[in-house]
Amino acid sequence: VNIQTRLKNWGYYTGDIDGIYGYQTYQAVRHFQSKNGLGVDGIAGPETLAAIGLPTGQVTSQSNSKDVNLLAHIIHAESRGEPYSGQVAVGAVILNRVRDSRFPNTIAGVIYQPGAFDAVYDGQINLQPNTLAYNAARDALNGWDPTYGCIYYWNPATATSSWIWSRQIMITIGKHVFAR
Repeated sequence: VNIQTRLKNWGYYTGDIDGIYGYQTYQAVRHFQSKNGLGVDGIAGPETLAAIGLPTGQVTSQSNSKDVNLLAHIIHAESRGEPYSGQVAVGAVILNRVRDSRFPNTIAGVIYQPGAFDAVYDGQINLQPNTLAYNAARDALNGWDPTYGCIYYWNPATATSSWIWSRQIMITIGKHVFAR
């Protein structure tokens, strides 16, 4: 919301302020980056956030460090081998659940909710994340949501739950579909 508000106040963003890092926000960030001599990638990373005047999301506290680390573990376990935006999307789904009253209100609570993620059940969450997973975790924590607010994802080729197919699919990234 803060990114959209600031970019709207400065004339870069014209959409509704809804807190969703969608295409309009992405384009506004790119425009801001190009006008301010930043690398133009549409990602509100530490350098862009600092230029906008918002906290950078850099790991400064033990709690934040734990969140980045745990998010990187689940991203790596659930989506290694997927496109980078798909890895960020998995992190975004976790954070969208944290904000949704139907789910636990912490990253650890969402990840370790019984039955929520196969990678917790089968132990893949304990694999050492790669740099890409850590970057994806930071980008998700910094507000990039390639899913536009989705709270579910699955691989249609391997999903065994019939209930999951009742969810409205919003976008496909790599081998995962993302739904509300």
